[in-house]
Amino acid sequence: MPTSWIDTHAHLDDEQFAADLPAVLERAVAAGVRYVVTIGTTAGSSAAAVALAARHPEVWACVGIQPNHVAGSHPGDWDRILELSQLPRVVAIGETGLDRHWDFTPFPQQEEHFARHLELAWRQTRPVVIHCREAEADAVRMLRTHFEATGPIRGVMHSFTGDPATAGACLAMGLHISFAGMVTYKSADDLRKVAAMVPLDRLLVETDSPYLTPVPLRGKVKRNEPGHVIHTGACLATVHGIPPDALACQTSGNARKLFGLPEL
Repeated sequence: MPTSWIDTHAHLDDEQFAADLPAVLERAVAAGVRYVVTIGTTAGSSAAAVALAARHPEVWACVGIQPNHVAGSHPGDWDRILELSQLPRVVAIGETGLDRHWDFTPFPQQEEHFARHLELAWRQTRPVVIHCREAEADAVRMLRTHFEATGPIRGVMHSFTGDPATAGACLAMGLHISFAGMVTYKSADDLRKVAAMVPLDRLLVETDSPYLTPVPLRGKVKRNEPGHVIHTGACLATVHGIPPDALACQTSGNARKLFGLPEL
């Protein structure tokens, strides 16, 4: 059986893909990528994600308002997310979470929206896709509050860059952990050590494209794309001491189970 990967986090509605998305998806399929989950960051991009998923059979959608975009949202945007979340091919809620790196949204407002997304995902029994940048303690605090109220959290810490303690806390609450191109960087020894401690049945792989191009393509191409997930997957396979095709089989199975995706 051919090796099949799932890119669990991409931004296919980004303007960098506007001119050639069909070709991008063709390259992904040729590289062995069976499915791509495209992620909403605003009400508008969530609607675009749903539209893309409706047009392309290998694409599935996630809808939400990313923390850095919360302050710029408009009245009615959350109602639109609620409507979009009910549509076919929507498999998750998010991306949501917390971000202290940028100062685009007041932190209390980020927290309120994070709690709102967590509640929606729980009510709909859907996974939640979580962004966390320089806010690990805050994210764990809020996740623990939700966990203590509702039980294990179905979801993923996307593009994880936290420390072993944060990873352990998230795993203990039931979350999956996903790694993007940063885990391949020469300077990322500590992150690879964290990746090594994530049990194989909780591990996911992503591109976060068009961002975070992995080694060996970093600095050589202008744009990351879903087909490049195979390089991050190969790095994680080395970290875990298994062949890349075994890592692909494991992570794709994890993604299918988490997002409710069809058989490959």
